[in-house]
Amino acid sequence: MRRFLPSLSALHAFEAAARYLSFTRAAQELGITQSGVSRQIRKLEEFLGVTLFQRSGPRLVLTELGAAYYRDLAVILDRLQEISMDAVRGRSTETSLFIGTHPTLASRWLPGQLGSFIGRHPSIPLEIQDVVGDIDFETTRLDVAILRGAGSWLHARSFELFKEELVVVASPQLIAPGSRVEPIRFADYPLLQNASQPSLWLNWLRLCGIPYSGRIQGTRLAYYDMTINAAVNGLGIAVTPSFYVEREIASGVLHTPFGDPIASGDAYFLVYPERKSQKAGVAVFRDWLVKQARQAVRKPQGT
Repeated sequence: MRRFLPSLSALHAFEAAARYLSFTRAAQELGITQSGVSRQIRKLEEFLGVTLFQRSGPRLVLTELGAAYYRDLAVILDRLQEISMDAVRGRSTETSLFIGTHPTLASRWLPGQLGSFIGRHPSIPLEIQDVVGDIDFETTRLDVAILRGAGSWLHARSFELFKEELVVVASPQLIAPGSRVEPIRFADYPLLQNASQPSLWLNWLRLCGIPYSGRIQGTRLAYYDMTINAAVNGLGIAVTPSFYVEREIASGVLHTPFGDPIASGDAYFLVYPERKSQKAGVAVFRDWLVKQARQAVRKPQGT
């Protein structure tokens, strides 16, 4: 008997569009055109005989049936991916711990922490993935996430790791080492902007107690990692969490002419879905990382 199954291409298009609530972003992820995503979803709606999306002005909204279909489909596609990976690697992904975090944290901070965990728990394979945008902890395949925020996520448990502090960094090519520049003079220098946090400069000015309402212009880069590397190369000054640039400051390729780091009011948290609480490895990783982070916070400056 032939199975009642839509095409996998249509399901991929729908899942991405439902996750982003955007045909444009879904198209970018899938590497097809926006009209291609629209066609695939139209085919899926015709196959199912239901409406999955509605337009509310410029916004894309899931219907009640569409939202329920997305929740179930996300779990099934994750499972299909897992069994496909199992076949390729010859072991079950259920034994792995899937960890998601922001791209710069994944490249700059996390690798330096993981050595002791891998040494102590060699039987727990780790899979590290970038997280861009919000996570739906009701459907995500991630076991653990390391996220910046205020500490509250729906359908998840969170544990604070450390507070975030922001600092402005510059290359010695741009501002002489040992210089002290008043924050209000920030606009005298070329600025580097983080496109994923467009209000970052305004937040830093507010934390410095400086009211500012003018336009802030400068080269926009996608992530902190890009802005930091651009600052190292003397392309401008950048605002960044201080723990991302400890190595560059210690080596002298960057310095902090606008003063010491300032607490932003946010923090970094270890977060995991409530439904993953009993998975082997989650509690082990949680306890290790919380302890690791708190030990690092207690270290004196410069160690």
